[in-house]
Amino acid sequence: MAEAIVSPGVFQRETDQSFITPTPVEVGAAIVGPTVRGPVEQPTVVSSFADYKNKFGTTFVSASENLEFLTSIAVQKFFSNGGNSMLVTRVGSGSFTDATSTNIAANQGASSGLASGSLTIVTNFVPEDEVQITVNSNEFRFIAADPVGGVPVSNSPVFYFATGSATAAGITSLVTAIDSAGIGVDATATSTALQLTASLAGTLGNAITVDTGSGTTFSDVLTLGGGVDGGGDVAFTLKTLAEGVVLNNSTGATDSGVEFTDGSLKSGSLDSLRYEISGVNTLSGTFNISIRRGDDNTTNKIILETFVGCSLDPKADNYISKVIGDQYGVPTTMEGQTSIRINGDYPNRSKFVRVSSVALQTPDYLLNDGTIGINSSGNPFSSNLPSVQSGSFHGATGTNIPTGAQLLMFENIAASNTQGLQASDYTTALNILKNKDEYRFATLALPGVYQENFSSAVAAAIELCEARGDCFYIADMVAYNKTVADATTKAGELNTNFAGTYWPWVKVPSTELSRNVWAPASTVMQGVYAANDKVAAPWFAPAGLNRGGLPIVRTEFKVTQALRDKLYDNKVNPIATFPRVGPVAYGQKTLQKKASALDRINVRRLLISLKNFIGDTSKQLVFEQNTTVTRNRFLNAVNPFLESVQQRQGLFAFRVVMDESNNTADAIDRNQLVGQIFIQPTRTAEYIILDYTIQPTGATFND
Repeated sequence: MAEAIVSPGVFQRETDQSFITPTPVEVGAAIVGPTVRGPVEQPTVVSSFADYKNKFGTTFVSASENLEFLTSIAVQKFFSNGGNSMLVTRVGSGSFTDATSTNIAANQGASSGLASGSLTIVTNFVPEDEVQITVNSNEFRFIAADPVGGVPVSNSPVFYFATGSATAAGITSLVTAIDSAGIGVDATATSTALQLTASLAGTLGNAITVDTGSGTTFSDVLTLGGGVDGGGDVAFTLKTLAEGVVLNNSTGATDSGVEFTDGSLKSGSLDSLRYEISGVNTLSGTFNISIRRGDDNTTNKIILETFVGCSLDPKADNYISKVIGDQYGVPTTMEGQTSIRINGDYPNRSKFVRVSSVALQTPDYLLNDGTIGINSSGNPFSSNLPSVQSGSFHGATGTNIPTGAQLLMFENIAASNTQGLQASDYTTALNILKNKDEYRFATLALPGVYQENFSSAVAAAIELCEARGDCFYIADMVAYNKTVADATTKAGELNTNFAGTYWPWVKVPSTELSRNVWAPASTVMQGVYAANDKVAAPWFAPAGLNRGGLPIVRTEFKVTQALRDKLYDNKVNPIATFPRVGPVAYGQKTLQKKASALDRINVRRLLISLKNFIGDTSKQLVFEQNTTVTRNRFLNAVNPFLESVQQRQGLFAFRVVMDESNNTADAIDRNQLVGQIFIQPTRTAEYIILDYTIQPTGATFND
């Protein structure tokens, strides 16, 4: 109820929010692996498979093949089995950058001089010369040729025109070809001369060159010049949220495929982007920005998102950085701990781009009387607005799949190279996930990483889970087409109750490739764990006919009872197939060598659940008075929780002690609050023994 105020006066109030602390990002599972695109080594939450595809892509096109990373297979299976959120960390090898927008010129800059040049084709070109126009590393080639005679083979597109007389028809065709190529140059011609003008405003066109020669020997014929940057030439710059060449809309690929062997894409690919500026209003100082798909055209625009009424005024609510967002993460290591430092002031609202810079700072676009302000140069601020234009993104670098690794996507992954990555690439990414105050997840998987090939990465994943104490690692031991002995031998090298492994490999449907592919068990087991937790609880075994069903086509091998015995005796959980049931996870052992309650997955995950709740409860008591009141606060929170776990079949019995018996005067003087929690975990019935006794007719069942 609001306070009643009757007479005038000063009423002062305080609202204490100092106790509110940021909560960690909490998801159902974490996965580390290569993706088509997306931020590198930056843990990113995805809420659905569609969300994953928007941020990281799924299918990588290589020559005549469509390939999908194991990462996307695992993500799809997780969500299809009921998972609600996942933390994806993209692993990369080498240096990755995001694509940057072409020059988004302001109106002032657009009116500046354009770089240009003219050359006489009769005197500069000789027959069979190969001529190339280079614009920002993009090359356009054609060949000068006599009307009669052979012409050397060259990279397409190839165009021919006659020298000597230089017929008008030949020059017209050349002009049309250059203009339609969209390489940043406009062409016109007379009967003997070719005029080239940069389509980019300012000094950017001054580096455009025309070379002639043959083979690898070229000499400069013409370098365009005269481009001048006007005041406020660049209004703002955009960069893609994803890193790597996939989002580069114009990389200069000239082969018949869609990519080079280094992964760089040809302009106009499905995964590339372009932008469009429209609705420029000089009275209000606003404009619209649309993000379009790279393979669309002006008559058939494919608009992915639009931001209406953007402003260059930092004080405005519709300031471009506020509307689109300008944040990006940088991995930073301090005292051996790697974390993500967020740069930028405004959260990203675009799914594809961020504002990299706003060159024109307009502190008071509209004056107090509503009139348009004038900058220090005497120009109205409206002249700083971008012009109506469209452009693409350039400059992204990074290799998605190294040369020679294109086929190492599924069953053919080699010991020395898994999907183009090395073990060190994974360990770097895993270091970022160490801080449990920043990220919280139940399971961890590294599909494509095996004890057999990347033992150091497996060790790093186990160390991560043990250090955090709140997550479980689903590990793979061996590659495709290995034996039971291979799997058990590798499992025998490990000793931890924070990880478990499954065998054999499984064939799973790929929705993106519309075919079935072989994949290690970890790609589907995170989904099984998610389904188990959804219908039961973490302390139930994610195994058996009720909760261990797998969304797969079939297993690599038919695992018989004899094979299951060998696997289970060596801490490898078999994936078995039963008539009228199908494939199921049929084991729940951890990789712990010592026989104890913690050699079962359900008990380990029970402990994780208990420690998460009780740990969070205990944090509320840090710096509180060490008295009976504080102890009772703890008991009143923990005991009901453990009772609920007991009612839900997680515990047989429990006891919590936090009183004078363990909180002695010495402990209190040391600023310690001591609690002891005794639990008896519920065990699973893994071996059902049925004794049948055959009795003679007439005998009683009490005999």
